[in-house]
Amino acid sequence: MSDCCHHDHHKRAKATVSPAAEDSLYTCPMHPEVLADRPGDCPKCGMALEPLIPSVEGDDEAALIGKRTLLAAFLGLPLLVIAMAPMVGLHLLPERLSGWVEMALSLPVLFWCGAPIWIKGFRSFAGPRLNMFSLIILGTGAAFLQSVATLLLGRGTHGLYFEAASTIMVLVLLGQWLEARGRERAGSSLRELLDLTPPKALLITSGGDHEVSVSALRLGDLIRILPGGKIPADGTITEGWSSIDESMLTGEPLPVEKQAGSRVSAGTLNRVGSFLLRVDSAGAGTLLFGIIATVAQAQRSRAPVQQLADKVAAIFVPIVLGLSTITLIIWILLGGGWVMGLQSAVAVLLIACPCALGLATPMALMVGIGQTARHGILVRDAASLQNLSVATLLALDKTGTLTEGRPELSGIHPLTPFTETDLLSFAVSAERGSEHPLALAIIRAAEDRGLQPDQATDFTAWPGGGISARLGDRELLVGNIAFLRERGVPVADLEQIASDSASGLIAVALEGKPAGLLTVQDTIRPSAASMIAELGLLGVTVAMLTGDRAEAAGAVADHLGITLWKAGCSPQGKAEQLSSWASEGYRTAMAGDGINDSPALAVASASIAMGAGSDIAKETAGIILLRPSLEGIVDSIRLSRAILKVIRQNLLFAFAYNILGIPIAAGILYPFFGILPSPMIAAAGMSLSSVSVIANSLRLKRIRY
Repeated sequence: MSDCCHHDHHKRAKATVSPAAEDSLYTCPMHPEVLADRPGDCPKCGMALEPLIPSVEGDDEAALIGKRTLLAAFLGLPLLVIAMAPMVGLHLLPERLSGWVEMALSLPVLFWCGAPIWIKGFRSFAGPRLNMFSLIILGTGAAFLQSVATLLLGRGTHGLYFEAASTIMVLVLLGQWLEARGRERAGSSLRELLDLTPPKALLITSGGDHEVSVSALRLGDLIRILPGGKIPADGTITEGWSSIDESMLTGEPLPVEKQAGSRVSAGTLNRVGSFLLRVDSAGAGTLLFGIIATVAQAQRSRAPVQQLADKVAAIFVPIVLGLSTITLIIWILLGGGWVMGLQSAVAVLLIACPCALGLATPMALMVGIGQTARHGILVRDAASLQNLSVATLLALDKTGTLTEGRPELSGIHPLTPFTETDLLSFAVSAERGSEHPLALAIIRAAEDRGLQPDQATDFTAWPGGGISARLGDRELLVGNIAFLRERGVPVADLEQIASDSASGLIAVALEGKPAGLLTVQDTIRPSAASMIAELGLLGVTVAMLTGDRAEAAGAVADHLGITLWKAGCSPQGKAEQLSSWASEGYRTAMAGDGINDSPALAVASASIAMGAGSDIAKETAGIILLRPSLEGIVDSIRLSRAILKVIRQNLLFAFAYNILGIPIAAGILYPFFGILPSPMIAAAGMSLSSVSVIANSLRLKRIRY
């Protein structure tokens, strides 16, 4: 072992499998499909790449934007009051002073608080890849410049639009702060996943065991895994055995027996044995980091509404610029002069600002979330609601979603001359004191029956097989069928019983003769069948994905009438199967409760986490059921359809005001009604569209699904 385990320290530093997971990949906030192994600019939009998994220090981003938003609102409110007061006959400041105060208040709002918006806007033109930020800096910049020019020319307060530009910036900053908070929560959940891997490992060298950083591991290293410890890398067991808790990957509560030649994954828990592990991959190369990367990319993906807005903006921005220029030229040619032409051009730019569009989804969500909360449903983003409302396939995890997630004794099959009581008593006598989930199910069943088992002695645990003990002077064997067969017990009758069962099996033998078989299985939730029937009425096909055995999965599927299912799925396997169904034309949604469900929850168009599930699942999902009730899934779909109907109406209002407002701002009404174009009219139209969106959203309080 000394020859194969001795490595030069200098060589090790150059041959590590990967850097620390959180520093290994960078992505674009606008295009999450872009991945790079070092910082740089996005090849699609030119924006600076960000760490795929934000560092702890990165959480300061939300706090900084929050401070900018708070300051902008603090300065913007008095600015709005000063500017609007004369419209109702109040003059809070002398006219000569009012304009300068308005400019002084607007400067920090626009150019310090709004600095990140300006940077994004300029980058969109530098690309050029025009988006919503292009419209924002055009409108606010034009309004500010015209206001400054009007003020310097001494034209009084008429034609000052500092408050309009500042109000737009406050609304945009509020949206940016909410988005940053979402990224902060995403980073927190991803770091919880990273914490599943221990930072240190026991490396075996010629000089003994040495504790090293996991990031220093290289391919072929041998490390020692102790009982109760988390596994730091993906690898193959070379010596020893253990029972591994893989529930974070598979979702199944039963530990998996491992011995030499078995593969294990980083982040899983070693329960009892000690073994040597040959490192096959570590850091960013592990299965766990693959899960993390999948979740991180999906969490950074943008809502369909946002993507639509950017696509519209890419076409809308040059059109608005063209219309603004045409308006300026026409007014000059018609004799209106440069002042009237500039006012009309600025009005066009202002009315095109996407404020109502930005409010359309948040306002409906704010009101709708209040309604969903009454039903124990927490909604985290618009994309989840939008996609859930049109889902045609709902994939469900088996364990903990369709079932209770706790194995229970489901059958006792004694062989003559033994009785059910005899068989259960034998099993409890051997399993007493065990923490294995199957053993706990047997112990609970015995306690429920008030059974007082005989006291067994001379216990011996056989890894991967079972337990041998003595009841008085009789030998007792409890374990799997192969374990009994290896000890000379005739198992033909037991195999006959086992062939008809999809449950976990515990075989019992006394004095070399088979006594019978106990079956243990997860209990199906009482409401599962009715929920599946209701989903069918809503036009949603129910599918099942599980890491459990095909026999156990098939039994649950048959009981519930599920025809579309797949067993033995790894976390990535669930995600891949969802993608496969999506490629067949299904609009997918996923409901689950475990860490192993996170990749599938992340890649599904809509994702639902059960309230009793893991924190990771709840952070990954867009919709969380606060109560672990399957009825909540049906309620979620019905409520999402009601909310999305209002969101679509809001978007229609927003676009309608822009489309109708631009020609009005350009002065189309002047020949007919003598109404001159003005940025004030544009600002009023922008406000009216926002009021319409708010009023329509409030209707959700009265909507019944």
